[in-house]
Amino acid sequence: MDPIFSIFFILVLIFSVIIHEISHGYIALYLGDDTALRAGRLTLNPLKHLDIFGSFLVPIFLIVAGGPVFGWAKPVPYDPRFLKEPKKAAGLIALAGPLSNLFVASIFAILVRILTQVSVGAITPQLFLFFNIIVQINIALALFNLIPIPPLDGSGILFSFLPSSAYKIESFLRRYGFFILLLLIFSNISFLGEVIFGLYKLFVGPMAAGLFF
Repeated sequence: MDPIFSIFFILVLIFSVIIHEISHGYIALYLGDDTALRAGRLTLNPLKHLDIFGSFLVPIFLIVAGGPVFGWAKPVPYDPRFLKEPKKAAGLIALAGPLSNLFVASIFAILVRILTQVSVGAITPQLFLFFNIIVQINIALALFNLIPIPPLDGSGILFSFLPSSAYKIESFLRRYGFFILLLLIFSNISFLGEVIFGLYKLFVGPMAAGLFF
């Protein structure tokens, strides 16, 4: 992968992850918990969110290795003691992250569609590439995080629906989820790539997808 493209890719990934985390904090604040606000985490300042390992080393390693690229920032904290319905609220807070990424993807997908209505010769290739990368990364982040395995948001959504009698399932996933996730990533997660591309094509339209690929 071209070094400039790699740097640009990582920067988009970092800020997309930051938006994702901030969204958790804002929903928690809306539901009555100001923990993230008091911790200074409701900001776009990267220094408040970045994790050296998850935000830099892991993405760079995966880009070099040619594997599926993902990363993470420091989780935005919330305190269930300040939430009226902690279990339901936890699910909503978890859902906020993926929804924020789909919202960002939608905004830039609209811009991509506008560009494709312009004469092909008039399209700025760099701008077109920029918007498409943002759409793809945010769709990928949303779908990846919806996988119901800890520490991903999908597990928080799942646990908010599970009855108390299913505590053994929740306990097992919390204990071994990270290892299950790594196994999934490095074994066979190609189906997720197909879903991501299908959703990307739906967002930007077949014409834009054809120009990009």
